[in-house]
Amino acid sequence: MSERAAPFYCPYCGDEDLRPSEEGHGAWECGACNRAFRLKFLGLLAQGIDRPGTGPDTGGDRI
Repeated sequence: MSERAAPFYCPYCGDEDLRPSEEGHGAWECGACNRAFRLKFLGLLAQGIDRPGTGPDTGGDRI
């Protein structure tokens, strides 16, 4: 895998003052709100499988 993917903003306060944490891979620190968080890749979703509430007959994706 290539270099780590960097978040563009803090998921808590929305600020962009982020730096990698010493806690390990995927861990980030926000300098604005002083929070630490971890990002984790869970995997790829299989195509063609509808999740409950998102199919064409449920209206889950409609605005």
